[in-house]
Amino acid sequence: MKSKKAQKNIIVSVVMGSDSDLPIMAEATKILDKFGIGYELVLTSAHRTPLRTTKFAVSAAERGIRVIIVGAGAAAHLAGVIAAQTHLPVIGVPINSTALHGLDALLSTVQMPGGVPVASMAIGKSGAKNAALFVARLLALQDRTIRTKLSAHKNKMAKEVVRKQGNLKCRKS
Repeated sequence: MKSKKAQKNIIVSVVMGSDSDLPIMAEATKILDKFGIGYELVLTSAHRTPLRTTKFAVSAAERGIRVIIVGAGAAAHLAGVIAAQTHLPVIGVPINSTALHGLDALLSTVQMPGGVPVASMAIGKSGAKNAALFVARLLALQDRTIRTKLSAHKNKMAKEVVRKQGNLKCRKS
């Protein structure tokens, strides 16, 4: 999942509460790869492996991690548990894994108590993509290469809209 270039300079952790979250969180890794941002994949659970989660959270900064993206479904406490134990920015991605279609995960992610911030993205794949793009924007504040890639990415999206407009056919009444 990680590119060889990315393995050398890991600065982002992409964390999942379950291996079933990987198809969603892979969307974040695609974006990180596109921008040449090194990442690691971490599987840990706030409920099933609390000590592992704590060890991860308290050691992330000293290992060189600068931002943490966390995907979790159901009660989705993982992002908050990690945020409570690190000073690093934590971005939550609610996963649609229950009968509540991810709404439970969204509310668990955004309803953090004052003093323990977790940025929250949309439910599912678009949230995972946006989490990685948000990471790129944070890192671009001090990295000209990422800033240039972001600009190119935005220009490409704009050109795609114009191209698609050209494909639309108007009906005459």
